[in-house]
Amino acid sequence: MIERLSTADSPGGALRSILDAWFYTLEQEVMADGKLSEIDTAAVVARTNELIEQRVRDVTTHAPAFSAVLRGYRSAMLADNKPIADGLIAWLSGEPSVAADIKRAAGIKGEIDHIAALSFVQGLLLILRDAGYSGLIVVLDEVETLQRVRSDVRDKGLNALRQLMDEIDAGHFPGLYLLITGTGSFFDGPQGAQRLPPLAQRLQVDFSTEARFDNPRAVQIRLPGFDLERLSQVGRRIRDIYSEGSANAARIGELANDTYVEDLARAVTGRLGGKVGIAPRIFLKKLVADILDRVDQFPDFNPREHYGLTIAEAELNDTERNLVAAQSVDDIEL
Repeated sequence: MIERLSTADSPGGALRSILDAWFYTLEQEVMADGKLSEIDTAAVVARTNELIEQRVRDVTTHAPAFSAVLRGYRSAMLADNKPIADGLIAWLSGEPSVAADIKRAAGIKGEIDHIAALSFVQGLLLILRDAGYSGLIVVLDEVETLQRVRSDVRDKGLNALRQLMDEIDAGHFPGLYLLITGTGSFFDGPQGAQRLPPLAQRLQVDFSTEARFDNPRAVQIRLPGFDLERLSQVGRRIRDIYSEGSANAARIGELANDTYVEDLARAVTGRLGGKVGIAPRIFLKKLVADILDRVDQFPDFNPREHYGLTIAEAELNDTERNLVAAQSVDDIEL
């Protein structure tokens, strides 16, 4: 999770910038009372360290290493010791191969285990709040892959999901939004959530009514598959976003109008055996690279006159390739 941590300013590996913003906020808070002078660096550092301990006291009770590594990182930054600072960021990010001398510099041992990890998430949420962020969104994508691992690992994973949901529901992770995505087999199949009855009970939602009456506030929501109208709607939205950054927005809107976008969606879907759910990747690629880019760059390009849809085998993945109709018997692999 820390490896993929991102903010608007840092698209990846944002932990360092978040910590630096937090330390700066605490220093400003220390200076705000006017009792310390900016030139008295030692006093400011000492008072800020005290404030750090106060803020993470609840986390330190369960994971003492959390505050220790924060102090060690800040000391390394103040001493301009980049190797130590980088090593402690790596350790805090869960890296398993951090040198022993770096750990000794902060007075920590070993690695972050699964128990300490939850406490560290609490600490991260606290830091995010103090640094001015609204919270943290964690997306666990394609959790159905749990069904394909060893049974003991699968059971631990399912129990971890159940535990995390209970901790969030109990208010132990304020500011955390957890989103789990998976296929229907994970939620309803015997090797997925149903394998752990407490987890299945927490995720249970009645989907027996029509999809248009699904409750968006429920713990589980059903994602409808693509149809031609939804595919065209996505294409129109992409076209509008593209136009916003172009000096030729009027021409793009005229030549790639709603009718043309729908015709292109229908053509791509037809080439892929009418399977709309498989078409979005190829459709959007053709729309942007073959149509919008050319309309934007060439004043005399008209997609209805100068473009004919072609889909090369090399640009398809295996699923898409299997849906393309054969042009001759030689195209069919026996």
